[in-house]
Amino acid sequence: MLRLAAVYFRLGVMNEMQYRANFFIAAFQSLLAVGVGLAVLALVYSHTTTLNGWTESELLVIVGVQILLGGVVHAGIQPNMERIADEVRDGKLDFALTKPQDSQLIVSIRQLDIWQGVDVISGAIIVGVGVSRLHLSFDPVRTLAFVALLGIGALLLYCFWLVLATGAFWVVNMWFLSELFEGMYQTGRWPIGVYPGWLRYSMTYLVPVGFAVTVPAQALTHRLHWTTAAVALGFAVVVAVFTRWFWRFGLRHYSGASA
Repeated sequence: MLRLAAVYFRLGVMNEMQYRANFFIAAFQSLLAVGVGLAVLALVYSHTTTLNGWTESELLVIVGVQILLGGVVHAGIQPNMERIADEVRDGKLDFALTKPQDSQLIVSIRQLDIWQGVDVISGAIIVGVGVSRLHLSFDPVRTLAFVALLGIGALLLYCFWLVLATGAFWVVNMWFLSELFEGMYQTGRWPIGVYPGWLRYSMTYLVPVGFAVTVPAQALTHRLHWTTAAVALGFAVVVAVFTRWFWRFGLRHYSGASA
């Protein structure tokens, strides 16, 4: 599996290096997103000192995590999921399904937009600035928890995207996937606790932005309860198993170009 992922990574880098101008476009988009996020944050905290108990520096960590994970999604997850929907519509998914490797693995790692990784760097910088402003002592356990929860968050977002993309086996025209995801993902710029109860639970368990963004930020800001981390881990396992089943279930409804 790792060997195959390395091959696709190398091919993706080689392909993207042909279009280096995309780096400047991605950098501009990233700087624009960062600028807008910081401007909104400054506007909110010009009228208050805390938002649901979160200080400006703490919320800066959330904004950084949201941008960082957004870069992961835009670089490696979203392009592959959109490609699934396109190939289901065109009947070209057969080329991936007939390969000897696991089909879910193949469709998940075929494409890489490395220039979108600029968001990963800018998000990490914002997280670092936010943490430095908190003047907290270094805690290796919480730092490792942050990294682990960040990985869990990326897994949850991948599963959510794959479930959406698998829907193309029934709803062929899925052109709205990106807009649907982006609209929901932008809610992650704020702590999940600021939303009303029904929306908070929806954005945690139906659209796992709460687990993906807020929980890792809680680890760095010393707000994390270890029961929350355990729930996030258990939820990720359940979602991963369901996503695997749903993908296989969807494949049984794919007729393909050869049918």
